Amino acid sequence: MLASYKKSLRATYIAVFYLALGFHAQAQSSGTSASISGTVLDPSGAVVPNATVAIHNPVSHFDRSTTTDGSGKFSFPNLPFNPYHLGVTGAGFAPYMQDVEVRSVVPLVLKISLQITGSSESVNVESSGGDLVENDPTFHSDISKELFDKIPLESASSSVSSLVTLSTPGIAADSNGLFHGLGDHAENSFSVDGQPITDQQSKVFSNQIPLDSIESMEVISGAPPAEYGGKTSVVIVATTRSGQGVTTPHGSVTTSYGSFGSSNLAAELAYGGQNWGNFISASGLNTGRFLDPPEFTVIHDKGNEENLFDRVDYQLSINDSIHFNFGYSRSWFQTPDSLDAENATPWSGLAGILPQMAAFNGIGPNGNIVGPTDQRSKIGTFNIAPSWTHVVNANAVFTLGAFVRRDDYNYYPSSDPFADLGPPSLQRQSVGQNRTLTNAGLRSDLSYVKGINQIKAGVTYEQTFLNENDTLGIVDPTYNAPCITAATVTSVNPFPFVAAPAPGITNPSQCTGIYQPNTALNPNAPNIPLYPNFNPTLAPYDLSRGGSLFAFNGHTDVKELALYLRDNITKGNWSLNLGLRGDLYNGLSTARQAEPRLGVAYNVKKTSTILRVSYARTLESPFNENLILSSIGCLNPVLNPLLLCGSSSGALSPGFRNEFHAGIEQAFGKYLVFSGEWISKYTHNGYDFSVLGNTPITFPIEWRSSKIPGYAGRVSVPDIHGFSALMVFSSVAARFFQPQIGGAGATVATSAGLPFRIDHDEKFNQTTHLQYQPWKRGPWLGFNWRYDSGLVAGATPCFGVNATNNCPGSVLIGGVPNVSMGAANVGEIPLSADQESEAGFTCNGVRATPTTPLPFNCPASQFGSPLIKVPTPGTENDDHNPPRIASRNLFDLSLGHDNIFHGDRYKWSLQLTAINIANNSVLYNFLSTFSGTHYVTPRALTAQLGFHF
Repeated sequence: MLASYKKSLRATYIAVFYLALGFHAQAQSSGTSASISGTVLDPSGAVVPNATVAIHNPVSHFDRSTTTDGSGKFSFPNLPFNPYHLGVTGAGFAPYMQDVEVRSVVPLVLKISLQITGSSESVNVESSGGDLVENDPTFHSDISKELFDKIPLESASSSVSSLVTLSTPGIAADSNGLFHGLGDHAENSFSVDGQPITDQQSKVFSNQIPLDSIESMEVISGAPPAEYGGKTSVVIVATTRSGQGVTTPHGSVTTSYGSFGSSNLAAELAYGGQNWGNFISASGLNTGRFLDPPEFTVIHDKGNEENLFDRVDYQLSINDSIHFNFGYSRSWFQTPDSLDAENATPWSGLAGILPQMAAFNGIGPNGNIVGPTDQRSKIGTFNIAPSWTHVVNANAVFTLGAFVRRDDYNYYPSSDPFADLGPPSLQRQSVGQNRTLTNAGLRSDLSYVKGINQIKAGVTYEQTFLNENDTLGIVDPTYNAPCITAATVTSVNPFPFVAAPAPGITNPSQCTGIYQPNTALNPNAPNIPLYPNFNPTLAPYDLSRGGSLFAFNGHTDVKELALYLRDNITKGNWSLNLGLRGDLYNGLSTARQAEPRLGVAYNVKKTSTILRVSYARTLESPFNENLILSSIGCLNPVLNPLLLCGSSSGALSPGFRNEFHAGIEQAFGKYLVFSGEWISKYTHNGYDFSVLGNTPITFPIEWRSSKIPGYAGRVSVPDIHGFSALMVFSSVAARFFQPQIGGAGATVATSAGLPFRIDHDEKFNQTTHLQYQPWKRGPWLGFNWRYDSGLVAGATPCFGVNATNNCPGSVLIGGVPNVSMGAANVGEIPLSADQESEAGFTCNGVRATPTTPLPFNCPASQFGSPLIKVPTPGTENDDHNPPRIASRNLFDLSLGHDNIFHGDRYKWSLQLTAINIANNSVLYNFLSTFSGTHYVTPRALTAQLGFHF
C-alpha cells in the first residue's frame, strides 16, 4: 500500500513538472491579476474613439474607467480576479452593459458593438441581487483600495495586518499587528503578485509590504485552492499597483502628525504608457508608540520605519511582457517597558513576602545602578521579484518568476545586562540575537482557458537559508545560587522562597555558616527544587557571579518543492474547483504529502443563493523564525534549563491537516448580501509559539494534535446613495492536545494531560464598518466598531482543586477557598505588584497598584478583575472554561475630503482619524505564552494633509 502511494505521488510530481517545463520556451503568467482589452465599434463596424469604458465590482467597490483611443481600443491592465460590470457610453450611442468574469491570467479580449440612439447617456451600474453573489466554492473577501483608503486603521507600522483584521471574517486580533486566522496561531501567508510569502509578517518578525503599494487584496478564508500551500489558514492574495497605461503621471505627497508624537511622510508616483509603466512609493514613520506596551501608559516605546517599493512593467511584444517588484523596509524600535522595568526595581513589589529580593533595589551585583531596561530591535527587509509572461495563444499563458526576500533581525539587550532582569516569573536572562532569513525561489505556471475549463498547472521551488546567532547570560542572583539559607514554610509565607542566596559564592563547597548547598527540595512539592538546584553547567554563564555570555550559532537550509494542478469548471449553475497538490519539505526534518483539494458551489439564480462545500488536505510546515534554536536548543545542556525545555526535544516535523468547509451566500435584493462559512480543521502536529521572557523573541513549538471548529461570516451593503456598510464576524475555537512533541519553552502543563485552549481561542468577534459620502466630490466619513469577547488569557490565578482545574495557587485557610497571588504554576515566585496591577486584579474591591500588591492570599469569592474573566471558584477548566480577557468594544472614526478646493488636475486632501474614541483601557492579553502582556492603543488622534496630481 505504501509503495503504491509513493509511486502514485512520484507520477503526479513528474507529470505536473514536465507539463510546466514543456511550455518553458513559449509562455508565462503574471500571477494574481489579468487584463481586459477590446475594441468598441458602431453598427457599421467602424471604430468608436473617445468612448468611455468603465468596470465596477459592487461588493469590493473596485472602479476603473478609461476612454477608447483613435482605433477604438481600450485596455484595463492589472485587474484582480473578480466578476465585474463593464459599461460603455459614447456620444450618440445607447449605453452598453456586460458582465465579465476575470478568473485567470489569460487575457480577456472583447469586441463591443454600440447601438445608435438620439442622445448620450451615462452608464447605469446599479446591481441586482444576482450581481452581489459570486459562484465560487472558496470562501473569500475582496478588498479594494476604495475601501482601505477610508477605513480607520489602528497601526501605521503594520497597516496591512490592521486592514485584514478589520475587514476579514475569522480573524482574532492580537498585539503588535499580529492576527490569528481561523483559530490558528500564525498559519497565514501572502501571495504578492504571485510570489509566495509564508514567513511571519508581524512587525516583531519582519517588515510588511507597505499598504500604499497594494491595489487590491483577496483574503481566502475557505479551503485553499491547490496553488496555495505551507500556511493556508488565511491566504492574503495581494495585487500591487502599476503605472502601465498611466500616460499622464499621477501621484501624491502626504504628511501626518498625531498622538504619541507620531509623524508620517509618504510620496507615490505612477507613470508610463500603453506598453510600460512604473509605480514607486516611499514613506517614513516616526512614533512614540511603535509596539503595544504592557501598560496602558506608554513607556520606552519609540520606533521608526522606512519603506520603498517599486514596480516596473514592460511589454516586450504583443505576446511577451516582464514585471519586476523591488522593496526595501527598515524598522527600529524599543521593547516597551513595564513600570517594573522602568523603575529598575523589578522585585520591589515582593517586599514583605520576599524581603531579600526587594533589597536588590536597582543595584546590580557589581554595585552599579542598572537604570531602566533598554531593549531594542532593528529589522531590515528587502525583496526582489522579477517575472516574465508569455501569451501562447488566445487560450494559454505561461509564467516564469523568481524571487529573493531577506529579513535581517537584530535584538539588542540593555547596555547593563542586569537592567534586563524582570520579575522572576518573567525573565532571568539577558538575551541578544542576530537572525537572518533568506527565502529564494523559482515559480512557473501554465494557465489554460477553454470552454467550461480554467486549468492551471505549476511548480514552485523555494530554499530558505536560516542563520541564528544568540547570546544568553543569567542575571538573576537567585536562579542558580550554589548556596542558600535554610527555607522555612510559615502561615505567612506558604512558599519556601525566602531562602536567600549567598553573595559572591560560585561553588557549593564554599558554603559556610548559615548557608547550605542548594540541593534541598521544596517540602510542598517534593519533586521541584527550590531555585531550582544549583546546576554547575550554568555557573560559567551566571553574570551575577562573574560569568560570561553563552553563545549559540546555528545554520540550516529548508528546501521546499510544490507541484500542483487545478481546474475551475463552470457548467450551468455549477462551479467546481478540483485540484491536487504535492509538497516535498526538506529541512531539519523531512515530509512529503499528496494533497487533494475539492470545492463545489451551486447557484440558485431564482433566489440569488450560492451553496458551497469544500475540502482540503494540507501540509503544515514549521515556522522558520528561531526554528534552529527551538529544534536543537533543548539538546544543549546550557540552553535546556534557560529555555524552559520540557521533555520534548529534536527537530519540529511538518504536520498534516484535513479541513472541511460548508457555506452559503445570499443576496437580499440589491441592498445586502450575506456570506457565511462553517469550518472544521483537524491537524496532526499543531503549531504554537512560546515567548522568551520579556522579549519579542519567540520559539515555535509543536503539540500532538489540534481541533479547530468554528464559523465566520460577512454582511455587505453595496453603495446606496453614498452609503455602504460591511460587517465581519466569527467564532473559532482552538483546542490543542498534549503532549508537547517539539520545540523550546513548555507553554502549559494542564492536569492529567487534558486538552486545552491556546491563547488565540475566542468565542466571538465582529467588526462593523460604515462609510458615507453624500456626493462624489464631497467629504466622507468612515466608522469602525470592533467587538472582541476576549482571547484565552495566560497564567492567571484562580481557585480549583479538581483534576480538571489548573489552579495550583489554590489554598484552604480555615476551610475557606483562597487564591494565592501569582502562583500560576507550582514552584513559581509570585507576580509582582505591577503585574497584578496590569491585570487589574482586585481583592474585596481593592485593586492592586504598581507598588502595592494584593494580600498574598485572597478569598476566592473576593478575587476578580475588570480586565480578565476569572472563572468562579471550582469551575476553571483549561478546555471548557479557561480564564479569558474581558470583552471589549473599540470605536474608530475617520473624516476626510479628497478634494478640498475642488481642483481638476491638482487636488488637496485632508483626513482626521481618531482611534479608540472612548479611550477604553483594555487588554489584548495577559502573560500570553506567545506575546506576553499588552494593552490596546489608547485614544490616538491623527491629522493628514495630502497633495495629489
